[in-house]
Amino acid sequence: MTAILSQMDDQHYSHYIETFAGTSDLVDFLMETFLLFKDLIGKHVYNSDWVAMIMVQNRVFLRAINTFADTMNRKFLDNNNFEVQLWNNYFHLAVAFITQESLQLQHFSPTKRNKILAKYGDMRRLIGFAIRDMWYKLEQNKIRFIPGMVGPILEMTLIPEEELRRATIPIFFDMMQCEYSHSKNFKKFENEIILKLDHEVEGGGGDERYMDLLQAILMDLGERNPHLLSEMKHFVSLVTGLLERLLDYRAVRSDDSRNNKMSCTVNLLNFYKDINREAMYIRYLYKLRDLHVDIENYTEAAYTLLLHSKLLKWSDDQLPPQLESQSVSFCTSQRHLKEKLYNTIIGYFDKGKMWEEAIMLSKELAEQFEMEVFDYELLSQTLKQQAGFYENIMKILRPKPDYFAVGYYGCGYPLFLRNKVFIHRGKEYERREDFQNQLLSQFPSAIRLNTTQMPDDTIKSSPNQYIQCFTVQPVLEIPPRLKNKPVPDQIINFYKSNYVQRFHYSRPVMKGTVDPSNEFASMWIERTTFCTAYKLPGILRWFEVTQLTHATISPLENAIETMGNTNEKILTMINQYQGDDSLPINPLSMLLNGIVDPAVMGGFAKYEKAFFTEEYMQSHPQDKEHLARLKDLIAWQVPLLGRGIMLHGKRVTDDLRPFHDRMEECFKQLRKKVEMEYGVRELPEMDERKSTRPRSALRSYRQSIISISSLAGSDCGTPTKVQPESSLSVDLGLPSTPTLPRSSGSISVIDEGGHEVEVRLRKSKKKKKRSSMIFISEEKEKAISIDSKRLSKKQEFRSDTNLSEPNEGVRLTSANSRSLPTITGLSLSVATGGEDIDCARSKRDGKSMSVCLSERGTLPSDRTTDRRSKGVINLLFKSKSSKSDEGKSSGDLTSEKGSNHF
Repeated sequence: MTAILSQMDDQHYSHYIETFAGTSDLVDFLMETFLLFKDLIGKHVYNSDWVAMIMVQNRVFLRAINTFADTMNRKFLDNNNFEVQLWNNYFHLAVAFITQESLQLQHFSPTKRNKILAKYGDMRRLIGFAIRDMWYKLEQNKIRFIPGMVGPILEMTLIPEEELRRATIPIFFDMMQCEYSHSKNFKKFENEIILKLDHEVEGGGGDERYMDLLQAILMDLGERNPHLLSEMKHFVSLVTGLLERLLDYRAVRSDDSRNNKMSCTVNLLNFYKDINREAMYIRYLYKLRDLHVDIENYTEAAYTLLLHSKLLKWSDDQLPPQLESQSVSFCTSQRHLKEKLYNTIIGYFDKGKMWEEAIMLSKELAEQFEMEVFDYELLSQTLKQQAGFYENIMKILRPKPDYFAVGYYGCGYPLFLRNKVFIHRGKEYERREDFQNQLLSQFPSAIRLNTTQMPDDTIKSSPNQYIQCFTVQPVLEIPPRLKNKPVPDQIINFYKSNYVQRFHYSRPVMKGTVDPSNEFASMWIERTTFCTAYKLPGILRWFEVTQLTHATISPLENAIETMGNTNEKILTMINQYQGDDSLPINPLSMLLNGIVDPAVMGGFAKYEKAFFTEEYMQSHPQDKEHLARLKDLIAWQVPLLGRGIMLHGKRVTDDLRPFHDRMEECFKQLRKKVEMEYGVRELPEMDERKSTRPRSALRSYRQSIISISSLAGSDCGTPTKVQPESSLSVDLGLPSTPTLPRSSGSISVIDEGGHEVEVRLRKSKKKKKRSSMIFISEEKEKAISIDSKRLSKKQEFRSDTNLSEPNEGVRLTSANSRSLPTITGLSLSVATGGEDIDCARSKRDGKSMSVCLSERGTLPSDRTTDRRSKGVINLLFKSKSSKSDEGKSSGDLTSEKGSNHF
């Protein structure tokens, strides 16, 4: 056939076409010929290295196509004889011809390319110009090919031939103008070109030059047509933004860096989300999911699929096509697909040890099974799975990941990294050195910056690549539902490294005169706070920093923060060792000895030398409150150390007994000194008997596990005992709530609502130590009335579920110390206005109970002896009170109107 066509001239073609008797026969011939040519071009009749034969065939086909195009113009262009399918076949044949692999000269060597151009010319340019001319001849029939011809024309314009691009890109504007004249917008064209751009660029078409040329030509044509200018600006901005992301995505596909692939994928899916293209958005969500699963980033994979599930409703409505996914098939309704996604997501969260998130989704599933579909079998399975997640939270160790700030500086990086800072979430037990080496392997030519300061503009504008990496500390954001509640360490520790969006980096700086023997007085802290675009963890293991703030911490404020963190560390370790007998003793030994042994230079001796001097106080009168705060933290460290040393003494081996004895001796001297200078603080006595309900050892007085250094403004009133004993006032030097003189044995404070309340202090016995466990004998129990013994169902439920009565009591605001979290079982007698004095009862813990005691020994109880035998603890702090308290009757103390409940 090729040989026959090559022998035909224009006269032969004309004579052959005239032999067709009717129009329909000619149309059938032309359509069949176009389909045959397209089939021969696409199936590669000759081997790819038979260049001469392929070029001869293309030259013959090109002449035939152009001849048949002239016939179409003469016979099938007017409205009466216009054949849509014939013209459609022509355009598709022409585009297939121009885009065939054998004509893409840019892939050939220069020598081969020059020979082809010299003998055959660039046939792409010839057929491209013909397509352009045929399009403009359609006139009012153009609308019939929109949006069907958008994809083929786009494919043609992406060919890297400058003149061809300049000739064919204006076809896009003509299409937009045509659709706008019919429907006052060009949404069909816009949707189609976005869809086809994604496919074509991912397949290798397009480059930055094409993006610039497209923007310049369309904007120039838009300015010539003012009625389309605003719409044109929006369209050009949309297409160029998409092209930038698609080109970045294509550039990293062959890259070994999965991080770059993920970043570009997220950039694309966010773009499609912003322009409301749900099908494309979901497509890239699953690409990102696959990247995460391949490297076992199960938490991030779960968050990625969660974005798809949020587009679905709990309804039996038919699933829209744009919300479907090839990865999750055979789903007919939105409910069905959402349920499948939830089960997959829960499995990913389980593998990633994010059981808190898995529980939330399990609860949502359980609600649907119970209240909507009434599938109790699935409900029971979901609840069993949910129970396992709760158990995992309390029993399985979850190492805290480190977070790293990474800066990419210099023009050598791609746009999505250039001169930007990201916070990366490390893997379990991943060190900074290992993480940094992995980064450098992705950018072997990058120069490492060994400073943590932001680089100057010289480095940012340099053509080289610079990389900066250092560790940052996440800032705990305690959930509102956990505030001011007794929360175990296993729960609160999760939030110290998850759901975080702010990160700190602190750098010590020496200012003023530096004392070589004590640098604390001159050590300032320059703190940089990084705020990321989203919370971590998320759909990526890193997010870009969107806000940077800088602050300077004074030496005294730094000392307060350090002391608070140390106390918090002691408290956490006590909880760990109290609840787990299998933990090695070494970490506890090192922590305690580093504080109490002066030879280790630990503790707070340097702070005393730096800040508790007359010279410092006179030169810094504005630091009076901070000094009092530091003294209070020092005072509270002593009872924490005492509790830790007591645990250490029970667990220490015979080999380490001399070490423990020395540490105990050092602690005695330390305690004597601190209690004499800063007052006495006492922790509640703890019952060490095994309980049927596992909990933190110090949970009953640890109302909130927020870092102690952050409790400067907390509303906890913790009674203390100070020396000398004859005084009732607590001299902590803190900015406490103003107190008013009252009758002997009480003080007046202002509550949160601004009302004055009277706090009656109990008188403690100096020599006889009151037991923290209170047992009521059977004789006394019989003497109590039936009403006082019986506990209502509501009260019993609230007691066993850590719930308290709503709006119960008033809250004290730092009447004494503000350095230790609120004591759960604390009982104080509070009188408000003309109401009777009441007894505060703690119901926060199912194993703790506060029993109000009168000085006469009457023991009113709302618990049975069986409940008290389970290890309940009465947490009463020893406080000094006047002898006038002894006259109060036990009946007044057991009233519950206006009691202060903590």
